[in-house]
Amino acid sequence: MSTADVVTSFLNLLAGIGVFLVACSMMSSNLEALSSVKLRSLFSKAAKSKLVGVGIGTVGTAAIQSSGATTVMVIGFVNAGIMTLEQAATIIYGANIGTTVTGQLVAFGMSGGGGVSTTIIFSAFAGVGGFISIFAKKDVIKHVGGILSGFGMLFAALSMMSGAMNSFAKLDSVKEFLASIDNVILLILIGALLTAIVQSSSVMTSVAITMVVAGLITLNQGIYLTMGSNIGSCVVALIAGLSSSKSAKRTSIVHLLFNVGGVVVFAILGVVLELVSGGSLGYGSIFGKMFTESPQIQLAMFHTVFNLTTVIIMLPLTKQLIKLVMKIIPETADDKNKEEFKLHYVDENMIKTPPIMVAQVKNEIVNMSKLAMKNFNSSLKIICDLDFSKEKEFADTEREIDFINKKLVEMVVKLSRTPLSEADYKYVTTTFHTISDIERIGDYAENIVEYAQILKNEGRGFSQSALTETAYVQEKVNYLYDKVMDAYINHNKASFDEASDIENEIDRITERMEQNHIIRLNEGICTAVVGAQYMSLASNAERIADHIFNIGKMAQMNKRV
Repeated sequence: MSTADVVTSFLNLLAGIGVFLVACSMMSSNLEALSSVKLRSLFSKAAKSKLVGVGIGTVGTAAIQSSGATTVMVIGFVNAGIMTLEQAATIIYGANIGTTVTGQLVAFGMSGGGGVSTTIIFSAFAGVGGFISIFAKKDVIKHVGGILSGFGMLFAALSMMSGAMNSFAKLDSVKEFLASIDNVILLILIGALLTAIVQSSSVMTSVAITMVVAGLITLNQGIYLTMGSNIGSCVVALIAGLSSSKSAKRTSIVHLLFNVGGVVVFAILGVVLELVSGGSLGYGSIFGKMFTESPQIQLAMFHTVFNLTTVIIMLPLTKQLIKLVMKIIPETADDKNKEEFKLHYVDENMIKTPPIMVAQVKNEIVNMSKLAMKNFNSSLKIICDLDFSKEKEFADTEREIDFINKKLVEMVVKLSRTPLSEADYKYVTTTFHTISDIERIGDYAENIVEYAQILKNEGRGFSQSALTETAYVQEKVNYLYDKVMDAYINHNKASFDEASDIENEIDRITERMEQNHIIRLNEGICTAVVGAQYMSLASNAERIADHIFNIGKMAQMNKRV
């Protein structure tokens, strides 16, 4: 081969890797969008048991074709405090099993002889999917087209990489160089380094498969390169963990220790087998005899068996693994006081899986609304009893509402820039109004506490009839909130219709409150200053009801989320 041929082959390999990465990303984003509701339901069951966690990690990763995205998402859940480290560990175990699906697809696609090759047939899906994506009008069909295009591009990339490998296989110097790399540790390190560079174990596994098929490396070498890719795949999680809390760092360390532990156990076992058998028995020879069909099947099957066995070994040792991680990154007194407030359900790492993050944004909004209503009820207790003993707690909650408002808007802005289904995008764009409505509820509650302070300074409170009316409107506003939340969370149309009637009733109640105040003022039952605060309270209660009802309106606009 000439120098030009070598350069061409190298560029062809580079192009194949690039197309493979784009194909994985395309499949991932479209699969996520298409199965978003099911994915949300899946991850909500993570706490049931260890086996359920493994199953969720396996199915979730197989669905979105990215163990890195699954792991980073789990880091986000842990960082937000909605998943324990033990739950996260089991999902990470499953993610390692799920990532073997790509290797199996690659091996299957490269198998089969005679007539038109399977790789070419699957590559044609790229064109089919492209036509579907261009001409389809419905989002669901477009996503199907995107999945088919990604699937086809995956095999087109494999064809490019395979062609490059076949060209390199003609060079004796290249074959001799690769043949000289027989050190197990070195092969593992090369696999880890290359995976860390491309940030995809699927790419490294696929490259190893094409190299084995082309005869550039032996099956045994491919096996150790694939084992190294498991370590390299931890880089994405480690990067995500470094920029997050200690809980997130612990999750990334769990991922690293799990993967490194599995590689160490298998590497030692492999070396022992070769030493005992005098070099005649190794993973290559074992899987070569077990799966005689083709080298690609042999390597793909090793990858699957390796990850399954590692999970089986580590699952009973999960508690011990967590204890070790807690010793590596211990909890300190400063950590508990480091951050006063945080989002309860959303973390920036979740941006890797937009459909899951959409569901978590909804949970965060519900939580924010509960805080706002807590302060609404607290403000009425303060103004009615003129008891300021919990004023600091009220102020802290208000500051937390303001914090969530600011941070959640920032997260939603980032989320809105990611690929989303039509329903999810519609929901995300309306959340800005909902967050603002909730924040205004908190502000009106703050106003009511200020009115209470004026009454305290005046040395007078509301009359008994005014207190009774206030208690009645409070009851109705809380009832309205319950119905709106049912409509918002469960898309209950009946609850929304009932909420509409309650909101109209609150308008009438607050109007009567103002009329009754005028009567009491004329009768000399209350002073002008006290009356002014009561009128303001009635007005604020009516506006709070309006903002609560607005949340219900948004729910009706986004019934599929």
